[in-house]
Amino acid sequence: MKPAWDEKIFYTCNYLFLGLAALSCVLPLLHIISLSLSSYQAIVSGHVSLWPQGWTMEAYKALYTGTNMVKAFRNSIVITVVGVVLSMWFTIMAAYPLAKKYFYARRFFTLAIVFTMLFGTPLIPLFLIVKSLGLLDTYGAIWMPGLISAFNMLVLRTFFMNVPEELEEAARMDGCGEWRLLTRIILPLSLPVLATLTLFYGVGYWNSFLHVLMFINDSTRMNLAVMIQQMVASQSILQELNSVRPDDLQQMTPESIKAAGVIVLIVPMLIVYPFLQKYFVKGVMIGAIKG
Repeated sequence: MKPAWDEKIFYTCNYLFLGLAALSCVLPLLHIISLSLSSYQAIVSGHVSLWPQGWTMEAYKALYTGTNMVKAFRNSIVITVVGVVLSMWFTIMAAYPLAKKYFYARRFFTLAIVFTMLFGTPLIPLFLIVKSLGLLDTYGAIWMPGLISAFNMLVLRTFFMNVPEELEEAARMDGCGEWRLLTRIILPLSLPVLATLTLFYGVGYWNSFLHVLMFINDSTRMNLAVMIQQMVASQSILQELNSVRPDDLQQMTPESIKAAGVIVLIVPMLIVYPFLQKYFVKGVMIGAIKG
């Protein structure tokens, strides 16, 4: 069927709106990339817009040799990988029993978890709890407060509830226990929603800022997000660079250094996202709608 004229108008307006929204996200990113790759003369003269002028990698070389970027990058990877593994494991362990009708007090625990979504965590009580547990200056202070996201757990619980009961009954008749049922049948069927939640947790841990700033005092344990924020807020970033020759500093501007740091921060997530994109919409929709 051919779309009616009003549908054509709607689709055209929709495409224009989505295109403008996409440009509003892409153009600032292109400008930052151009700043990080442009020469000193081009940046000072104001000729840099969406395409690098006078290509140079000096800003990235300065980050590599003059800052703790490599160590901060490694810290971010440790925080993200371990945090995602712990969060996914505990989210699965919470969602699976709550999806079973025979689990005692399932409704009570579900409502209790939903209740926690209505209120934010006050920072001072959170800091006192972390301090009393002896987690200051450890990555446990970053992992423990946000170990389970109530929203992610409810999405996964809804997906588990949609798994046909006949499939589980057939598995039990073949002698399948709870652990084997979960690992051999339920989880392989849940790959779309698991990939989606992994992306949610991964982005959250990679961009961890407030908890790292609050609980980590050792500068050698800072992650990339905190290091980049300190660079952006610094008024004398060029003077703070170590192991960079004065002649090289004259070929860079603070804007190029800061832009290079922002690119280093966001590129890993841009690389990971395409591999999980095919699961993203499908996982959210399946886990959020009960059929």
